[in-house]
Amino acid sequence: MAKGRPKYFTPNEVSVHNTIDDLWVSFLGRVYDLTPLCEKYKGDVLLKPIISEAGKDISHWFNPKLKDIRTHVDPLTGCVLPYTPHGRFIHIPPPCPASDWANDFGRPWWKDETYNVGILSKKTRFVKIINTLTSQDEVIEVCSEEIMKEILDRYLTYNEHAASYTWKYNGRNLDMEQTLEENGICDEDEEFYELGMNDETYIQAINLYFNDDLTEA
Repeated sequence: MAKGRPKYFTPNEVSVHNTIDDLWVSFLGRVYDLTPLCEKYKGDVLLKPIISEAGKDISHWFNPKLKDIRTHVDPLTGCVLPYTPHGRFIHIPPPCPASDWANDFGRPWWKDETYNVGILSKKTRFVKIINTLTSQDEVIEVCSEEIMKEILDRYLTYNEHAASYTWKYNGRNLDMEQTLEENGICDEDEEFYELGMNDETYIQAINLYFNDDLTEA
């Protein structure tokens, strides 16, 4: 990750964190690691709605303007209550006064930024990265907001010496501090889909040329 920049995640990356021992969710454009919350309240029945949504986006739980849990008017009492159709969860008060309700937890988890691990990408895309030295190619999913250095970091899984290559598109050196779009690699997903060309053959390709210098690896 580039210094001073937020970490971006694809929905697929969030989805793999889907167990009580490794539980992430996303909401309102951000990604949260709720594993510590699950550890703290392990065995509490109020964890059940959260566990059932592990690895998913739960933006529908929230009022996007207020950035808080949605509310509704209870038809019986006329009171405004949190709207939790899937069941009450951690830090949501009971509908009626209860002596066993402990409200000394501080900020509710959805307002606690210590759980925040990054930003959910608004649009992901696939790119093909071709190593011209070995003729190997990999298709990887990236976040449209990521700069080339961050895409390079993703590619290190396939080539630990990726920083020792010059990255090019259509014969032009890429600016590693800019995004794909800023480098002139436009997102053509919609056009390809409309033309029925949604195939790996038409994914834009970035070519890597070895610099014969491993000092950057």
